[in-house]
Amino acid sequence: MIFANGKLLPDSRRREVIADLETAVNEVRMGPRLEAETVIAAVDALGKRLAGGEFDQLLAQFLPANVTLDDLLPLLSRETIEAKLAAELGPDPFGDRPFPRTTARVLPLGTLLHIAPGNMPGLPVYTALEGLLTGNVNLLKLPHGDKGLSLAALRLLVEQEPRLAPYLYAFDLPSKEQGDLKALAALADGLVTWGSDRAILAARSLAPAGCKLIEWGHRLSFAYVSGYEDKSSELSSLAAHIIETGQRLCSSCQVIFLNTDRWEEGKAFCRDLLPYLEKAASLRPGRGAGAQAVLSGQTALLERIIEGRAKGEVLYPSKGCSVILRPDRELELSPMEGNVLVKLLPQEELLSTLRRQKGRLQTAGLICSPESREALTALLSQAGLTRITRAAAMSAAFPGESHDGESPLRRYLRIVDIES
Repeated sequence: MIFANGKLLPDSRRREVIADLETAVNEVRMGPRLEAETVIAAVDALGKRLAGGEFDQLLAQFLPANVTLDDLLPLLSRETIEAKLAAELGPDPFGDRPFPRTTARVLPLGTLLHIAPGNMPGLPVYTALEGLLTGNVNLLKLPHGDKGLSLAALRLLVEQEPRLAPYLYAFDLPSKEQGDLKALAALADGLVTWGSDRAILAARSLAPAGCKLIEWGHRLSFAYVSGYEDKSSELSSLAAHIIETGQRLCSSCQVIFLNTDRWEEGKAFCRDLLPYLEKAASLRPGRGAGAQAVLSGQTALLERIIEGRAKGEVLYPSKGCSVILRPDRELELSPMEGNVLVKLLPQEELLSTLRRQKGRLQTAGLICSPESREALTALLSQAGLTRITRAAAMSAAFPGESHDGESPLRRYLRIVDIES
């Protein structure tokens, strides 16, 4: 399906829509600028309708089990959006800024092509909303497996505020359709891409000269354990996070680092964690539990044995999950689906180890005693992490948070210097 100028259209109309798109976009950009208030009012009103239960049936159809209305509503309020604008762009984000002999005028970048990921429900709509807030026309390539959530959300948004219709286009477009993708990229002043190194490289090949590349690439996250406030609660929360996310998000825990260099302490931790992980898997049968998750962990270990990379490695399997103790100290991707890596990383080696993954670091879920939290938080910050949370909140969305340590709205604007 296609979403174009407020209407859902069959994919058979795709070439026709793309052929007429430059004329339609130019007409919009020659008109009055889309005001942020128009977007804020529409999103806030839609959020209130969601809170009132008006779309419960629709949410049940599209949202996965690990995403709830409580996760979404804080992001859809006027207060949150206004705070985001103020934090990223200042108290008067779109006002002229006078300088001697010149005035700096803040304007939209123009037209954004968003190549959205499929690892987090609602993210395609969220990236388009950021483009709307900055007054841009937004062309959205939907991810494989979106299952209609984004199209339904965009339709509701435009029904709430019809003035947004000419600023939103969405295409359920396979990546193999390179001709159509290049035609969309040719219209873009900025190409916003999310995903793996492979996805980033593919997007770079699409972007024509002069098109600004805005990359939100693959990131790695981990938990760091250095003591406890409440051991049972914290391990339970960490296990629930691992199972609920399937370890498929940039903020998902791939490795649990322990602040020790004693191998026996690592083995004891694995034995302690495994029952919590098994319980979490049993409560989320659609998330990692079952033979496939165990097979994933065992297959990963078998491959490493065959390749000669599993020396000293210990697998702790259980029903629907596993814990894998490895002797190296590298941050890496886990086998996922409830199969988590555990490694030893003394505090004094933390910064030098993590710096080997500079540019890829995102979230650290910190489990520690209260008296060491401040010092460890400072150390993790210095190492390059962009989010530091408690274990349960590693993948939680926080109002006003950055994208991997950057303010995205600034990247969707341009400055025009006008001589007085």
